[in-house]
Amino acid sequence: MFSSDQSCCWFVRKVICWRAVASMAWSVLLLLPTTALFVLLIRFSLFHPILWISECLSLLTSASAIFSFILLCGVVLMVGFFNLEYYTVVPSIACSKIALLGQVLHPRQFVHSLVHCIMGVVVAWCCAFTIGGRYRSLGHSCTQDESSSGPEMCLNEYHLVLLLVGAFIGYSHSLVGVVYNMNYVSFHTMQQYKYLRFKGALPLVVKASAVQALYCLRTFLLLYFFMGYAPRAWICKTLDLNINRLTSQYYLNLPPRPLDLNINSSIHSLDSVSSLLDLSLLYHLWISGTFLLLTWYITVLLFRIFVTEVYSFPVQSTFTEDAHQCLPKVITGTQPMILKFLALQDLALLSQHSPSRRLEVFSLSQPGGHPHIWTALSKECLSLLSDLTERLVAHHDTVATNGRAKSQSTGGNKRSTTSSEGSVTSVGMEDMKTPRPGALIRTPGSVFLRSSVGAGLRTPLTIPFTPDLDSPFSSPALRRLTGPLEPQGALSPGFSSIQSPHVMRRGPKLWSASTDSQLNGSPPPSPGPAPSPSQAQLKPSFLVTFLQNRKDQVKHFLAKRMLIMYLFNKLPEASSQALFADSQVHIWALQGLSHLVAASFSEDQYGIVQTTLPTILSTLLLLQEAVDRHFKLPHTSSKPGHCSCSMGDDSYKTLRFALRSTLKTSVYRITATFGGHLHAVQMSAEHRKRLQHFLEYKE
Repeated sequence: MFSSDQSCCWFVRKVICWRAVASMAWSVLLLLPTTALFVLLIRFSLFHPILWISECLSLLTSASAIFSFILLCGVVLMVGFFNLEYYTVVPSIACSKIALLGQVLHPRQFVHSLVHCIMGVVVAWCCAFTIGGRYRSLGHSCTQDESSSGPEMCLNEYHLVLLLVGAFIGYSHSLVGVVYNMNYVSFHTMQQYKYLRFKGALPLVVKASAVQALYCLRTFLLLYFFMGYAPRAWICKTLDLNINRLTSQYYLNLPPRPLDLNINSSIHSLDSVSSLLDLSLLYHLWISGTFLLLTWYITVLLFRIFVTEVYSFPVQSTFTEDAHQCLPKVITGTQPMILKFLALQDLALLSQHSPSRRLEVFSLSQPGGHPHIWTALSKECLSLLSDLTERLVAHHDTVATNGRAKSQSTGGNKRSTTSSEGSVTSVGMEDMKTPRPGALIRTPGSVFLRSSVGAGLRTPLTIPFTPDLDSPFSSPALRRLTGPLEPQGALSPGFSSIQSPHVMRRGPKLWSASTDSQLNGSPPPSPGPAPSPSQAQLKPSFLVTFLQNRKDQVKHFLAKRMLIMYLFNKLPEASSQALFADSQVHIWALQGLSHLVAASFSEDQYGIVQTTLPTILSTLLLLQEAVDRHFKLPHTSSKPGHCSCSMGDDSYKTLRFALRSTLKTSVYRITATFGGHLHAVQMSAEHRKRLQHFLEYKE
């Protein structure tokens, strides 16, 4: 989870670990009032209030209660350690049922579930010891029949059921953590004090604990009714206990407890509906489960609050040994991810609320007079936005080709689609000061003619000089170029001669200026002789063909099975959510970049921001177009859904909507600040037209 890089170790050691320790300390301190509340509820007596209060006070000050509290403190510390070890700022989103099943069965998750089961048993044992009465011990003395010479040890199923409920709720907590991303730590938009955040979230924690405990209890009782004999028989065989179905003399001598209605009755085996629906049993199990989940959820909540607290990084340092702790250096790191998130959050807050720190960003280095700080910050923000644009374009092309991959360009510059007609704008990230104009690449559709209509021109074009349009690696832009082709009679002699295999082997000439000369009627240059490929290279081997056929048959066979399709089908909107899973950093990059650009209109004394303004606008408009195209895809919701009230943080489901809103707001912020001055910025005609819509408030 943590990086071994020395520049990141200081943050983990001095910030993250201390925040985790502080959250654990507060969890232990809050365990005392939570335990007192549990004792009051479990010993509640409406008609004997004085006896109720005095009995609770004596129980809380007893040695057994202190020992149980120490065990609970150990459990809380262990939960806090697992929070620190398993937390993530980028949620893991399973796009199919089989992927989710793989996460549940992962060895790392198996260890997590096993430890939480054990901790659930420990908490349940403490609860059983606190309740007392028929829940106090696992075995008790009993007499099975009249011919017995002495008392024997029998199984106390009430104690066993309470322990099994603790183990079941512990496993459910671990399972719910995988399904609903309980380990995901999100950052709040509104900055609040830690006390106010905890106070506002505490009612939700109590409600989620009570509701989940109720659902877990319902599921457990159903499982125990049908399969409860297995744990009973195993425990009895292991500990040499008997299942008592007669009257227990051990419990007849105990004083009565409030809400313990069946103390003076027989201890029955809990294998019937009436015994499992005992009101006293249900109440004790539910309160114990709620107490278990409440202590764990409070630990999770405090960890989230402390870890996501704002951290202010210095913009520049006086000493060189502290340079790795400055914002320009930290923001370019990748591990741990929490460090990059907090750095971008600090950049967004700096750009909005700190004029003095903004002046440091706009300052020049001494000596030399170079804007190193602004260059590092803007370059990292633009790199993040360009990466997101490329992901969106690749996802759009994959969806357009029915899930088949799109061939990637091997050029040095990163290309992004700028219009549906296939225009491509190249944004140079290496040179931040000189924006590169968009390059429009056009190719005549007749070049990609695979076979002619007339006779004599039936030789197919070969790879790699002409892409296979039916291949899964073909681009949708190339398919549009091959749209309505002209008949053979309309083709010029230059186009008919290009069907020669000798010309086809001159691949570089296809995209060079010679293609334009062919369009103007000029004859193509005569190619030199080239050896034709051998038959062995064109025809696949028998083994490859056999394996491919068997693979297709297996796919076709499995596609007809409902269970296989259920496991492998894509979950609704899961691909879109996974695509924007880390969009919180892009939101902060947009906010920080746009606020700094807007503030530079009056605060930038050296004009360093204006040198990168064309690149910034081009990057934002490219991302705007990619986001708009993404929301037009099928199976992509255009409105955010309602969040549930559970402890699983599902705010990542609305990140794509927040990104779309933040992106449009950022462009409007820049256009509203600079106004007509943006007409002097160099950009492509397509971007200028799009920017004019923002200037006229038509977007």
